[in-house]
Amino acid sequence: DNKEQKNRREEFLEKMDELIPWARLEKKIARYYVKSGNQGGRPPYPLSTMLRVHCLQLFYNLSDPGMEDALYEVESMRRFAGISLDRVPDETTILNFRHMLEENDLGEDILKLVNAYLSKKGLLLKRGSIVDATIIAAPSSTKNESGERDGQMHQTRKGQQWYFGMKLHIGVDSRSGLAHSAVVTAANVHDKHPIPQLLHGAEQRVYGDSAYASQKQLIQAKAPGAKDFTNQRSRKGGHIDEAVRAKNRTKSQVRARVEHVFGVVKRLWGFNKVRYRGLAKNATRSFVALALANIFLARRTLYGQVRP
Repeated sequence: DNKEQKNRREEFLEKMDELIPWARLEKKIARYYVKSGNQGGRPPYPLSTMLRVHCLQLFYNLSDPGMEDALYEVESMRRFAGISLDRVPDETTILNFRHMLEENDLGEDILKLVNAYLSKKGLLLKRGSIVDATIIAAPSSTKNESGERDGQMHQTRKGQQWYFGMKLHIGVDSRSGLAHSAVVTAANVHDKHPIPQLLHGAEQRVYGDSAYASQKQLIQAKAPGAKDFTNQRSRKGGHIDEAVRAKNRTKSQVRARVEHVFGVVKRLWGFNKVRYRGLAKNATRSFVALALANIFLARRTLYGQVRP
């Protein structure tokens, strides 16, 4: 038994390889994937290879040239992608595949497909939703080729600090803790505005932090049967309402599940800074990363179903 010899990366990649619904994803992307016109007359790489390389890029937060280098250096990554040393895609091929996903808005489709697959497995229960947002920082420096900051990113104040970048807003299933919807905006857009896009409409309860307080109308416009379980402001005119505070604490125990999603995407996979200019490219990355994060978060349940 060679299980002792496997490192954590190998175990992680083997598990993800087994759990990601590759056939469904490839079927969706296939019509957009150009099969001819490759440079130098070499046969094009199979779609399955390029999709796996793209997933590796997200798991390890690699640039296009960084991904090419990693494929040469790391045998377990080549095994995951199903390639040998003499057939490693170059950075341009990796970039072209990423652009194909971005130009056809396939990120959102991938998230929907993965969630439909998880629903079939009984993992998305759709009774309650938690809404939340996180800031993904962008370089505020102008020391780049164009000499200017990204015009689609904005700054916002949180507490006493200013941040420059974008916001990733998500709707998460309150039972399973899996993200069912997402919206990307500039950082200065208030958390409450995307609420209707983050709800699926069949919620019985909606949870959120105090940024979503007093948004009953927005919530009920999309989910008429939903009770507002967002945290309410407990401080009024210097006085703290202890009853409201206690209720908020109880709600926060459910709300904490949303942090697991952000934890995977930002801390584990390094998406705490934008890699590309403009919102659209970073939105595609966000949606695919959330789809993969859902599979990762559901891995124990899924693995039990794959291997009874």
